[in-house]
Amino acid sequence: MKKIIPLIVILAFYACSSSQNISENWIGKTKQSLIKNWGTPIRTLDNDKDGEILVYADQVYDDSDRNHNSRMAGTNYWNYRYIYVDKKGKVSSFRNEKQNYPPQAIDSNKMVDMKLLTSK
Repeated sequence: MKKIIPLIVILAFYACSSSQNISENWIGKTKQSLIKNWGTPIRTLDNDKDGEILVYADQVYDDSDRNHNSRMAGTNYWNYRYIYVDKKGKVSSFRNEKQNYPPQAIDSNKMVDMKLLTSK
């Protein structure tokens, strides 16, 4: 029992680490190693002269405000992680974003006009 408590504390600490810290560990690593570890991105956007952007997305269903006897689905949104890869194939930066639209609706031309394709 005494051995289980420290293990639970370590696992809880690890589970609470933010996705930002995980992404920071990838800066400077190769695109190939990122894809090998995270899998194929859901979208890849051309970042004009700067390289490319790998888009990873997770759909989240939130039914916390919903009456549990209701047959209606709860609200949903998407957690996006944009990984910026430079021309040399190295991860240069990232940004996280929560949106209501699915990955298929990402319009790279609009993002260029809004200057959202530059790394942050």
